[in-house]
Amino acid sequence: MLRWLAPSSRKGRTLKSILRWSVPAGLALALVVTGPVVAEAKQTTDRNGNTSTVARTTDGRAITNEKIANEVTEYWTAERMAGAVDLDFVKPKGATEATSRVPESTGTAGSVAPVRASIATSDDASIQLNESQTVGKVYFTDPAGNQYSCSASTVASGKRRLVMTAGHCVHQGRGGQWYSNWQFVPRYRNGVSPFGVFVAYGLTARTAWVNNSSFDEDMGIAIMNNGGNWGLKVVETVGGNGMRWNWGYNISLVTALGYPGNIGGGQVQVYCQGGTWHAGGQQIRMWCSMTYGSSGGPWLQEYDDQTGYGYINSVVSHGDNPGNGQFDGPYFDDDIKSLYDYAEGLSPA
Repeated sequence: MLRWLAPSSRKGRTLKSILRWSVPAGLALALVVTGPVVAEAKQTTDRNGNTSTVARTTDGRAITNEKIANEVTEYWTAERMAGAVDLDFVKPKGATEATSRVPESTGTAGSVAPVRASIATSDDASIQLNESQTVGKVYFTDPAGNQYSCSASTVASGKRRLVMTAGHCVHQGRGGQWYSNWQFVPRYRNGVSPFGVFVAYGLTARTAWVNNSSFDEDMGIAIMNNGGNWGLKVVETVGGNGMRWNWGYNISLVTALGYPGNIGGGQVQVYCQGGTWHAGGQQIRMWCSMTYGSSGGPWLQEYDDQTGYGYINSVVSHGDNPGNGQFDGPYFDDDIKSLYDYAEGLSPA
């Protein structure tokens, strides 16, 4: 079950460069796909503040078999991927966060160790300096058919299926819906997909994001179908980062990775390194010039650019003030561990 082979025909395609600082309203309208707007996908919420849905196509079909999964990969043609708008991360009206500027006390520090890939890859998929095979671009559509992109990364788990990103890269937030046609392209570079592509089986987020657009909990985890060039699980294919929670707001060195449209046109991984500090509420901040498109990219402790692995300690959530060289991420406390356990529990074996 779920050992679906994603087509590898996209390997080697080159996409035109895209460079966007914001999402013009006219462009969003131009990207609407002809067809009816579908009803909101059904979702499930647990008592620990986590919400999930089965991943779906634009027309509302659950991605429950190989045929439908392949339709998603075929949907994302080179032209559509090139035209996908880098999802911005300006705080929308109605976004909520804790009002206190004093960091909340943290729980017991915890950690999940990174895990290596199960297969050896060819030379064209080798690791390059300051670039990780665990980090990639994600593509998805909103309920109106508009096409967007974010960043994401794999995270180690027993079932080897999890990809971590921002909550706003899986769900629109308060009053909105889940995204569809969700696809992850690990270590995407200039139109090349060296490991193939993976289609989501399920999407999860914190309920505080889904219901209230809380940037304190702007966290999302996708559960992936088998896919890629070898028909394997995503973590079997590229390995998975570790994860840490309750390690404090002030970390001396973090490496943030993502695909910002303002640097490299969203076609290559970009990195920032520096320390983090408390940004208010349950958020952390660091210096970085990446903007739109880097949303969902990991903030990694102990990143090793020889192996491509580190420990995810947050994800890119939003710019404090886009253009000022800083951005924020949710503080990883017990809530991210709860979401991680929730997503792992929903994952097929």
